[in-house]
Amino acid sequence: MSALRVMTVSVQEADFDVAELQEALRLGAQQEGAVATFTGYVRRSNEQRKVDSMELEHYPGMTENSITEILQQAADRWPLLAASVVHRVGKLAPGDRIVWVGVSSSHREAAFNACEFIMDYLKTRAPFWKKELGPDGGHWVAAREHDTSRATRWQDSATK
Repeated sequence: MSALRVMTVSVQEADFDVAELQEALRLGAQQEGAVATFTGYVRRSNEQRKVDSMELEHYPGMTENSITEILQQAADRWPLLAASVVHRVGKLAPGDRIVWVGVSSSHREAAFNACEFIMDYLKTRAPFWKKELGPDGGHWVAAREHDTSRATRWQDSATK
């Protein structure tokens, strides 16, 4: 469906510049009517536990391929011009940026929906392992039912 011209995936330890990433979604052809983005941060607490830091691990190669597949699925559903994901790994502190998702499209509805779809699928399908460290030791972050139900709604949705 999409005229997707730019698709980028980066899994990295380094922080990222949100403004730079957003500007890269504008391809200069002036076809972009909308850019939608999401930036996620490490929380100070989770499930009533204090979080001093978070360690993220991934399977190199597999993770990037999985995210690329998610972006392609979004492009197959909505008319996207560009789609990009940056996800950090390594040790992060509360308040650090952890993930960025951005899409551009000629239309805002497609941009909003695709951005949300990508984030929902990242939470449930991308192979990342997260361990929160706090005063009571380390705790592996388990998949949440809420995230699963959010992703499932896209499978049930005939609306594009």
